[in-house]
Amino acid sequence: MSSGLWGYEGAGGYVAGSDLTGFRVEATDGHIGKVDKHTEDVDAAHIVVDTGPWIFGREVLLPAGTITRVDTGEKTVWVGRTKEDIKNSPEFDKDKHTDDPEYRRQVSDYYTDGHTDGRQL
Repeated sequence: MSSGLWGYEGAGGYVAGSDLTGFRVEATDGHIGKVDKHTEDVDAAHIVVDTGPWIFGREVLLPAGTITRVDTGEKTVWVGRTKEDIKNSPEFDKDKHTDDPEYRRQVSDYYTDGHTDGRQL
């Protein structure tokens, strides 16, 4: 695992090797969707969240460092961002962006340069 924005170190309750697929995802201000995919790749760990009808079926990529807590019993992941932060995150296309270092840089910039609710990781 990696550290910082692209690692699970700050995610209380996360156990390496856990399968988060299908877990509910909760922002600081409510439910945003479910985990469609996750990875523990070094320097690229993330979850892909299917937002369902909330933002018109859009999928979003959230760096693992945005996760604050995981509860395997409740099958829930909590992220330290608001719904608005997540809704305004860089557009994600699973066919183009999953392994794209430039896209990860854009996401890193978004979550660390004050584009969110003022909290930096």
